[in-house]
Amino acid sequence: MDAFTDFLNYISGLVWGPPLLILLVGTGIYLTIRLGGLQFRLTGYSLKLAFSKSQDSKSKGDISHFQSLMTAMAATVGTGNIVGVATAVVLGGPGAIFWMWISAIFGMATKYAEAVLAVKYRVQDEDGEMSGGPMYYLERGLKQKWLGVLFALFGAVAAFGIGNMVQSNSVSGVVNDTFGVNPWITGIILTIFTALVILGGIKSIGKVTSLFVPIMVAFYLLAGLIVMILNLSLIPDAIATIFSLAFGNEAIAGGVIGAIIRYGVARGVFSNEAGLGSAPIAAAAAKTDLPGRQGLVSMTQVFLDTLIVCSITGITIVMAGLYESGDLEGGALTSASFGQFLGGIGPIIVTVGLVFFASSTIIGWSYYGEKCFQYLIGSKKFNIIYRALFVVAVMVGSVASLDVVWLFSDVMNGLMAFPNLIGLLGLSGVVVYETKRIQAKIKEEKAAKG
Repeated sequence: MDAFTDFLNYISGLVWGPPLLILLVGTGIYLTIRLGGLQFRLTGYSLKLAFSKSQDSKSKGDISHFQSLMTAMAATVGTGNIVGVATAVVLGGPGAIFWMWISAIFGMATKYAEAVLAVKYRVQDEDGEMSGGPMYYLERGLKQKWLGVLFALFGAVAAFGIGNMVQSNSVSGVVNDTFGVNPWITGIILTIFTALVILGGIKSIGKVTSLFVPIMVAFYLLAGLIVMILNLSLIPDAIATIFSLAFGNEAIAGGVIGAIIRYGVARGVFSNEAGLGSAPIAAAAAKTDLPGRQGLVSMTQVFLDTLIVCSITGITIVMAGLYESGDLEGGALTSASFGQFLGGIGPIIVTVGLVFFASSTIIGWSYYGEKCFQYLIGSKKFNIIYRALFVVAVMVGSVASLDVVWLFSDVMNGLMAFPNLIGLLGLSGVVVYETKRIQAKIKEEKAAKG
């Protein structure tokens, strides 16, 4: 087993090495240029559209723009926002947060393109529900079905790991550490909750996440804002530290600038999943008249996830300064940092936040994995079996040791990105065309309003 673990560590290092990170950021930069800096010009409009009551109710699709966004947010706002950011700071220093921001800014263009293609090439299954995502635009758009099969295989497997057992294990562990609750009890409660939500399919998932996700994000942001308001004098120094250690001579002279960039980009991608191809599966279910409209809505996911939620975690950690000792890491570092400013309630807030975030990730990824499985099988007749196995895995993850599962699912998660990025680059012309269509539509709507 030790040899197998070492092998997985080696493979994970290769998969998540510089080539993939460069490809992820490079694709975002390339799309940003081709789309004329779309994320800089239309983020405000995108946020307004995402949270607007006006939805394309008469268009094809299963759920609203907002429900689609919340389903994707449910899957991405997870342990990465609390544990991942802390890991980036420990391994790459505070400067890694800057590179997390950079990857997110360009990742917005990537996320936009993924959603556009997901809606463009989606199909209706035998029950009239929408199915879409990288596997479909790789097959129907790029005409490379084998790449679609590879993506679906990686996605169906990764869902059980990074989107399920890893999350339930994090929940049971942190609840046991903070409140002394037996992992079996936590596992049973989480398993029942998951079953009640996902067995109803995407419409059930959409309804729950549209209520659940805004509350959990608002809860965590409120706690972070209280910390910052009470310690305004520390914020300028924290921001200065992040920038100075991202570019400073000390970092470059020490030869660690590569590590800073690597961990910043890697943890950013782990958090917002831009380029991995998971979120467009949810985007394909949205009711929308134009692919570009859902693309704009999906783009806000990266903004909210990394530039808002992750920033709250990162700045709080830097303000506290506890990372410098090297004694704390992951969720423990985040808990201690909040605790330094909020006392005993700080760790409780982080624990509750992690429980909400990880639980929502399980719900979102259940849909991703199911759609990948459906693509591989060619029918949705056996989806109920996948859902049942997924629910069982929640219980297993809550009580088992998951070192190997962590590594294996991390590899699968990274492998999803390669076929997806090939599709994005190969179909970038289609994205540009659809962008022109939505921009013309926006102008037309503005002119109609006077």
